Amino acid sequence: MAKTGPIRIGIIGLGRAGWSMHGPELAGREDKFKFVAACDIDPARRAQFAEKYGCVVYRDARDLVTDPAVELVDIASRSPEHVPHALLGLKAGKDVFLEKPIALSYAQALKLKSASARSKGHLFIRHNRRFEPGFAHIREIIASGILGRVFEIKLRRNGYGRRDDWQTLIRCGGGQLLNWGPHLIDHALRFIDAPIVSMWSDLRTVAAVGDAEDHVHIVLKGKNGCVVDLEISGGAALEEPEYIVLGTKGALQSSGDEIKLRYLDPANTLMLRRAKSCSPDLNFNMPDNLVWIEKTIPVAPSSGVNMNSIWDFLHASIRNSKPFPISLDQALEVMRIVSAAKRGTRYG
Repeated sequence: MAKTGPIRIGIIGLGRAGWSMHGPELAGREDKFKFVAACDIDPARRAQFAEKYGCVVYRDARDLVTDPAVELVDIASRSPEHVPHALLGLKAGKDVFLEKPIALSYAQALKLKSASARSKGHLFIRHNRRFEPGFAHIREIIASGILGRVFEIKLRRNGYGRRDDWQTLIRCGGGQLLNWGPHLIDHALRFIDAPIVSMWSDLRTVAAVGDAEDHVHIVLKGKNGCVVDLEISGGAALEEPEYIVLGTKGALQSSGDEIKLRYLDPANTLMLRRAKSCSPDLNFNMPDNLVWIEKTIPVAPSSGVNMNSIWDFLHASIRNSKPFPISLDQALEVMRIVSAAKRGTRYG
C-alpha cells in the first residue's frame, strides 16, 4: 500500500546545515515533510529543535534510525560522519537523504553503493546546487545552440577569508574540495556530459588558518573535447565571474542574478572566407560581416527551479515513484574526481 501524508523525517545533525538550511528550506512544505525526530550531541540544540518542531530528540543516531516513526533519515552531520550515519539508516531499511560530501573518499563512497544495493531503503543525494537557477538557465542557453559548440567553461567560487572553523581541518573532513567541491564538480560533469579523458589539479592552503586546502583548481576534459576549468578559493582577493562559457558562435558570463551574452546573430549569413597563404595587407584588416547580439538578461530558467526544488523532487520520488534526478553513480563520479585531485598530495 502506498504511503500517504507528509514524509516523516528524522534528522541527524543540528548544525549549520541541519538547523540553518534543512529546517528553513521546508517552511511552506509542511504538507510534504514533517520532522518527527532529531539527533545531535549538543543538548541545547536538541532542546531548541524539539521546541521548534515538536519532535522527539536523541543523542545517539542508532536510536533515531530504529525509531518506527522515522521514514526518511536526513543526514546533516559533520562530513566524517556522513558514511557511518548513512550506513546506519540503510541497514535499518530506511530511505536516506545524504548531505554532501557523501563521503571523504571514493573508496568510502563505494561502500555506500554496496549498502544501498542491499537495503530496502533508497539513498538520495543532496547535490542541491544542481538546481541553482544560474546553472539551470545557462544549461538552457547552451541547449538552445545560440553559442554554437561549447568548447570551454570556467567555473569560479572565489573570495578571501582567514577561515578557522572545522571546515579548515583535514581530520574533520575539511577543505574546499569536500565543501564547495562536490557542487562545482557536479556542475562540471553535467556541462561536459561525456566520459572524462584527462584531469589536472592543484590544491593549496592560502588564507585559511587550518591545514586543509582552501584553494582548489581542477581542469577536466571530456571525450567530446569540452574543457571545464573550475576554481574554488578562499585565498583569492579579486573575484571572477561565477560562469564563463565559450562557444564557437558566442559566449556568456554570469554572476549572481545576471547573464551577459554576446553571440553571432543567427539571422545573418556569414560571408564565404578561405585561408590564404599569400602576404596579407599591412593594416591587419580582416573584413567580415559579423553581426553580434549583445544583451544582459536576468537569471530566470524556464523550469523555475531553485535550490530548494530538491525537496520537491525528493517527495515525488518517495511518494510517487518518480525518478530522482541525481543518481548515486553521478555522485560516485564526483567522489572519484575528489579522490583523484587529492592523490599524491599532503591533503590525501
